Amino acid sequence: MQKTLRNLGVFSTALLSIFFINAVYVSDVSVQKNTHETYNIKALKIPNGITFAGEKVPVERFDIRERMDRELLVNTYWQSNGLLLIKRANKYFPIIEPLLKKYGIPDDFKYLAVAESGLQNNSSPAGASGFWHFLRSSAKEYGLEVNRNVDERYNLELATKVAAEYLKKSKERFGSWTLAAAAYNAGNARISKRLKTQQVDDYYDLLLNSETSRYVFRIVALKEILSNPKNYGFEFEKEDLYTLPKTRTVKVDTAIANIASFAKKFDTNYKELKLHNPWLRENKLNNKSRKLYYIKIPIK
Repeated sequence: MQKTLRNLGVFSTALLSIFFINAVYVSDVSVQKNTHETYNIKALKIPNGITFAGEKVPVERFDIRERMDRELLVNTYWQSNGLLLIKRANKYFPIIEPLLKKYGIPDDFKYLAVAESGLQNNSSPAGASGFWHFLRSSAKEYGLEVNRNVDERYNLELATKVAAEYLKKSKERFGSWTLAAAAYNAGNARISKRLKTQQVDDYYDLLLNSETSRYVFRIVALKEILSNPKNYGFEFEKEDLYTLPKTRTVKVDTAIANIASFAKKFDTNYKELKLHNPWLRENKLNNKSRKLYYIKIPIK
């Protein structure tokens, strides 16, 4: 009996040893990383006192905090896009900032242009174009010329002026820059209807579609990251940033039969002239009304 118990004890000890060895092995395997050992994805701390256009973002509320956290995470860890935005901001903010100040719009709205277009003259699936993504109808309503030959939505200075006019009207209507930003995405009529239906007067109290619900938070996240890039892991030197080449302006109040030939007269070429004047949409300028246009010529 004692021998049997002794053998049983030895057997039990062996089983326990095998169990613990396997447990340690499984534990070690479970912490092995599929990524490089130095690669870590870190949770972000939401800054205290975060604002948009001088208006507080109430991140102490659980839903607001989660929405803010989402946009910070998405825009921080989309690293290639973030670095491109930082580079482009150095190129285009010097144009946008003084214009917003001139028209009485808070400086934070330059990040709305970042959210809309990534500071590129591109188009949305809905056909909104330029840095500020105006629809054709809205652009024409505010006095921009939009046709196959000339599309002033692609003229950064003129489009910024129109964006400022739209935002000021929205601010006057809603009494809030935050709601004005939301209305830039959803439209004044839609925001007004939602406020009335839901009986609230604040963007952060509204239940909206997914895009508009994220819109202001994305702008604020871009502001935070582009204002403090090194806090979010973006490393670069000054020479890595994009800069705007110098240009001079030529006034034109006649038609241009061939823009490639026109460019040669100023010791440049078609590509260079179009890069500086993307609002010229064809290889000619019709100008039947003899309108005065300002064409930028690169200085070499």
